[in-house]
Amino acid sequence: MNVDQDTFRQALLDPKAPRPTGLSDGHGLEAGRRFDVYRNNVTVSLAEALETAFPTIAKLVGAQNFKLLATSYLRQYPPTSPLMMFYGKDMPAFIQTFEPTKSIGYLPDIARLELALRHSYHAADATPLDPAILQSTPPDTLMASKPTLAPATRLIRSKWPIHAIWAFNTLPGAPKPTMAAQDTLILRPDLDPEPHLLPPGGGAFVAALLDETTLANAIEAATTEDPAFDLSAMLALLITNNALTDLKD
Repeated sequence: MNVDQDTFRQALLDPKAPRPTGLSDGHGLEAGRRFDVYRNNVTVSLAEALETAFPTIAKLVGAQNFKLLATSYLRQYPPTSPLMMFYGKDMPAFIQTFEPTKSIGYLPDIARLELALRHSYHAADATPLDPAILQSTPPDTLMASKPTLAPATRLIRSKWPIHAIWAFNTLPGAPKPTMAAQDTLILRPDLDPEPHLLPPGGGAFVAALLDETTLANAIEAATTEDPAFDLSAMLALLITNNALTDLKD
């Protein structure tokens, strides 16, 4: 077989594209039909991988629409690595420009949420901070410290009710979403990541910690957004989910 690799790759991901010329099997016989079978299997496998990666998106748009979405996506963004665990990283941006979905404002952020869940699942492990260290650290020292969050921690800030939409389509008995901005924090206390709806100010607080600022600055960011920000509740959420790993000077 003497086929240009770019032509082969483009044809492989597009069932409507003509077969590459010069295809032959190990015996020198024409292999066009074998290529068609292989091309169909690759397309189906990649589309199924995307459906596994974005189950909420698939449920929201419906099976047939998601098949169209996935097929269009994989032609524009073919895999660049044999490791499929993170395939689909461009899905949020793709949804924003794909004609059938670009008018559904919340959909890209749902894709971001589902991507974050996968990244959190595959993130490195970390030893959680002993809560006694927080209790024994002098207040001035604590305020000047820079709390470190576990590698599995992910924050998705959205003007849409993304946590409620995710929950309604994932968790039995979850209430129907109402339109409101929501910040979602993904934590991994054990093996599986869990999305948590943050209270007002919580997103600003976590975003500041992820930027490696001091606890005092993180509190200021949170209370600027919401003067009623509850620091104790926020720290309790992080501690009980093993999200705090260190206090840096």
